[in-house]
Order: sequence, then structure tokens, then C-alpha cells
Amino acid sequence: MRRILIDNLAKSYGSLFKIHALFNADLLYTYDSKALQHIVLKDQHIWEEPEDFIIKFGAGLLATLGDHHRKQRKILKPVFSIAHMRDMTPTFYSIGRKLRDSLTKLNESEKEIDMLPWLTLCALELIGQSGFGYSFDTLEIGAPDHRFGHSMKNYTAALNDTALVICRFTIMPIVHTWGSRRFQRAVVDFLPWKALHEVRDMVDVMHSTSVEIFEKTKQVIKEGGIAATERVVGGKDIMSVLVKANMLASEEDRLPDNELIGQVSTLTFAAMDTTSNALARILHLLATHQDVQEKLRKEIREAHFIHGEEPDYENLTALPYLDAICRETLRLHAPVPILTRVATQDAILPLANPIKSTNGRLLHEVLVPQGTSIFISPHHCNRDPAIWGPDATEWKPERWLSPLPESLVEARVPGVYSHLMTFLGGSRSCIGFKFAQLEMKVILSLLVERFQFALGDKKIIWLSNGIGSRLTLHHHHHHHHPQSTAHNVKTPSTFAINRIRAISL
Repeated sequence: MRRILIDNLAKSYGSLFKIHALFNADLLYTYDSKALQHIVLKDQHIWEEPEDFIIKFGAGLLATLGDHHRKQRKILKPVFSIAHMRDMTPTFYSIGRKLRDSLTKLNESEKEIDMLPWLTLCALELIGQSGFGYSFDTLEIGAPDHRFGHSMKNYTAALNDTALVICRFTIMPIVHTWGSRRFQRAVVDFLPWKALHEVRDMVDVMHSTSVEIFEKTKQVIKEGGIAATERVVGGKDIMSVLVKANMLASEEDRLPDNELIGQVSTLTFAAMDTTSNALARILHLLATHQDVQEKLRKEIREAHFIHGEEPDYENLTALPYLDAICRETLRLHAPVPILTRVATQDAILPLANPIKSTNGRLLHEVLVPQGTSIFISPHHCNRDPAIWGPDATEWKPERWLSPLPESLVEARVPGVYSHLMTFLGGSRSCIGFKFAQLEMKVILSLLVERFQFALGDKKIIWLSNGIGSRLTLHHHHHHHHPQSTAHNVKTPSTFAINRIRAISL
């Protein structure tokens, strides 16, 4: 419903318009490429994350601003480089094989298999091992949920309790700095509010697991030698590299322990539902475009014949059709369709496409008063016909195998990846976009080679509540590690996706 409303507004009012929000506040919504250049690149110091987002994510990379954010990013940047991704590729394959083996076993008895829970568990294990040298899940059938993964999956959904939403936007920005943490905790414990206590318990689990991971990392680094090499990924995980780099950093660049601990939940949140939902969307699209699926399978099998079943980073990322499918899906279905910024001072937003004001004047720029919130839309920028052409709303992987339209080059979309706003741009772009791409390509290469994906008879509705998600109507009851969409190529069978919660950033 929310997506339909915004789509209709964008169609009616163009690339920048005003919405009346809570307490009669004015919100702006834009996907104008020139406005986005100023918001995420040229004037990014003016446009900051809203206070509500900062409160939710503690001391991690998502929740810091300005110089503080740049300082954290400087320490984190090397572990998301191509060189580091190259080292992590065998770990990605190892986890992908576990997923594939469980699906193969499950496929022997199940007619329909729900892929999404499996992809979420796989994404959690990928960030667990390559991020923290820590295993959250064996990816075996019937394995119990890890408390951290369970809390992480339900955290933002729990925050969507109506009363909590109102509290977050009205009371929390005022009171979150009052008193000591002990006092704040006592108040939370005292209030007879079940939804608040559920969030409190999830935060406790996430924090205690983060501390455990951090302390174990420090201990292993201190012991060195065999202890380091026996770590899950041989001491090359993000947290190990991060702690070592922090030890060697100048006093000016060094991060305090609480900020290193804060990266665990931050990186897990950023890496889990976004990538698993993008992968689920690709599998759904492949199920509805069997010709594309078969062409992709042919490319993967040829690559396996030449480079072996596990092509290295360069050979895997160079596969043109696999790359085109990932790019096109991330273009058309950005996992995070809308992001929020707040103007910290009066600002001028120039526009690539002039808009007509309420009094009929043509505006080439707009004055935005300090304190105004603005929704920036990767979703609509990635689908803008003025930039991408008349087929902008169609899923066409082949568009990436031909020269891109001149209108796209001229628009100078400020995205960090392929003229897309999917991973944002500037100093707050998604630091892990290469990690996400590698995960998608490794998992797809392993699954599409072995399984065929086809649609079942359940109606799938895709939701848009912060992170793209979906529900399936008339889904059946399931236990932990429910059935998956994977099916052996030789056995015709069906594809179904069960309900996933709708969550908001």
C-alpha cells in the first residue's frame, strides 16, 4: 500500500514533492538526480541521519555522523576491499556448499521449499564467519536458532509496535540523554510495557554476543600463533583485521572498544536481511523467467568446466550474465527503497528536472529550511524513465550487456555502484557493497547450477516497509528451517515463498 501511494505521488508530482507528516511537519520526497548529488555528495555535511536512526544503532558505523563517521570508516575500509574479498571467497563457497547440501537433502522429500529463511540463515552465517570468525548456524536441517540471529531478525520488527514508533519519534529524541545508563535501564525495567521489554531483551542478547565476539577476538590476537590460524577463517575475519588495525592506528584514529563492539550488530543488520531479500527476489524472477534461468545456468556450468566448481573472485565476478542479473535486480528492486535525511541548516536544492510550484511558477531549485526531513528514493531514481528510458520499470538483465543510455551518463547519478542509488553514494555509501555482490554471486552460482526454480500456487505479495520484504498468502505452517525453493534440475517441482515480517528502518 505504501509503495502504491508513493508511486502515485511520484507519477503525479514528479521528482520532488512535499508531504504533510506527523504534527503537520513538512516532509520532502525526491529522486531528482541533481538534488541527490547535493544531498549525498556536494553538501552531505548539511544532510544528516535523523536522530531516531542514531538512537537505534548505538556506536556502530550506521549511527555516527561527520568526522566521527569518517574516522570509523577509515578503520573499516580495508576489510571491504577487493583484496580482502578475494581472501574471503573460499569461506563464502564453504558456507554456500552447506546451504546447497541441506537443500539437496530436503529436496528428496519436499514438494515445495521456502527459500527465504534459508537465505537469511546463510547471510547470517556469512557475516558471522567472514565478519567475526564466529559461527551462528550449521545450516543443517533442524538446527536451532542462535539467540543473536533470532534477536537481530526480530529487532526492527519489534520496534514497529505502534506505541513504540510514536515514542521513538516524540519522546526518545528528548530523553535518551537524560541520566546515566543505569538510570535509563531502571526506567525501562520499571515501565509495565511488554513491547519495550521485548526490545530490551533483544538488545541485551545482541550486546552480550557482540562483547563475547570482541573479547574472544582480542584474546586470540594476544595469544597469536595456532590460536589465530585455528579461528574459523584463519584470523582473516573483519573483526580480527579491525582490532589489529585499531591497535596499530595513531591515537587520533583509534576507536574505543565500545565502537568496535558496536560494529558487530551494525554489520550484521546491514548484511543480513538486505542481501537475503535481494537473493530471494532474484530467485523469484528466475522462476518467472525460465529462459533467463536456463541461460544463466549455461554460463555458470561453462565457467565451472573452465575454472572448476568454485571459480576465484576474478573469474566469478567477471561472468557477464550473472553480473547483469544481479545489477538489474538491484536496480529495479533496491532492498532499501527509501532513506531519510535531515537538513542541519537552510539549504538550496538545485533540480535536474524543474518542478511547478503551487502558484504555477517553474522552479529550478528549492529552498529547504533547517530541520526539514527529506526522503531520498533509490527506488524511484533507479526506475526514472527520464534517465533509464521508457522500459525503466521492466526487468531486463540484457540492458547491462549493451551500452547504457546517454541520458543515464548525463544524469550523473551519485551512486557508488553502476549509476544506481541502491548502495547510496558519498561518504555514507554502503561500505559492504562488494561483500553483498560476492555473496549473491557465490550463492547463485552454487544453487542455479544444481537446482531449477519454479513457481508454486501460492500468491506472493512483495512488501515495502523500509527493507523490501514479502508475504505469501495461504502459507502452510512450518518448523525451523522450513522448506526451500531449490529443486533438482531433473525433477520438475514448484517454488513457494512463505511470509517474512515487514520491517522499517
